[in-house]
Amino acid sequence: MKTQRTTLRYIALFSAAFSLAVILLLPSVSAQSPQEPNKEKTEQKQNEIRIIPEIYLSNPPPPETPQSDKDSIPTIKLNTNLVTFSITVTDPYGRYVTGLSKEHFEVYDDKIPQKIEHFTDEDAPTSVGIIFDISGSMKGRLSRSFEALNKFCDTSHQLDEYFLVTFNNTAKLAHDFTSDSRNVMGSLSLVDPKGQTALYDATYIGVEKVRTGHHSRKALLLISDGQDNNSRYSLKELRQLLKESDVQLYAIGITNVFSGRDLDVEGQVILEELTRLTGGRAFFPNNDAELTEVITRIGLELRHQYSIGYEPTNIKTDKIWHKIQVKIKAPKGMPSLSIRTREGYFNQNGEKEK
Repeated sequence: MKTQRTTLRYIALFSAAFSLAVILLLPSVSAQSPQEPNKEKTEQKQNEIRIIPEIYLSNPPPPETPQSDKDSIPTIKLNTNLVTFSITVTDPYGRYVTGLSKEHFEVYDDKIPQKIEHFTDEDAPTSVGIIFDISGSMKGRLSRSFEALNKFCDTSHQLDEYFLVTFNNTAKLAHDFTSDSRNVMGSLSLVDPKGQTALYDATYIGVEKVRTGHHSRKALLLISDGQDNNSRYSLKELRQLLKESDVQLYAIGITNVFSGRDLDVEGQVILEELTRLTGGRAFFPNNDAELTEVITRIGLELRHQYSIGYEPTNIKTDKIWHKIQVKIKAPKGMPSLSIRTREGYFNQNGEKEK
């Protein structure tokens, strides 16, 4: 009997130990089981809409995985009836907004709704033309301009390519396309500002040159006081060329807009008009800190844009200029968003404008 009682005691102890082990293991099993929902949440988090923080202005993010030229984002062109163009989206604080989908956009061609066929917000390299003013009116401003340009190159995509056009009495190609921005900076190291300002000629040359770039996305950066007084091309001719091009024009007016001088006021108006036409933007910094901020902002903007494409449903052979309008539907919970893009495009199959 004593042996039987001892056996029963061992069986009871074993059962209690086994039950305790099962209880301890259950939380671990349940914690490991819902792996798929966690994976879905991770994927959703990666696809969230992002607002680029202001800290990037002083510490730009590293470039994303390099892409081939085939993956480059086009700005705008009419090819087999497909029109593509770049869009910049910002929040009320001027911060860039990424992660939106094509359902958040509405495109109108001459007020007619269009179906979006192409949509991407990938960070692609750009062919960049730098248009640099070395005229006498830039004396005392050259060192600031040089530093700003260097900052811009530091912010740009690592696969960007550059060329340089300088201008005073005349405009010339100072350096052909290069993937090393130091070559461009070297061409400016011994510049002596003097002479008149052939700004329209220089920008005209820049537009034609950047069209031959290797990347689909193309942009010009103009650094000047904006006052032309020695060009063969007129403002009207330059405006027409920009309307026909697939180039975004950005400008930095190295000028004091509060001085009240006619030179500065007129220069600002011209730069604002030309950049707005292409979907770019003009900046007028008043000090070195503002100059550094705006040049960094331009570099970041080129890397945080959307590319949208559609096949127009209203192509006409008797009209070559089409007005583009884009509306944005802000996602629920977000503030109102602002967009900036080019004003329109030319139907190359239409008749020439008289």
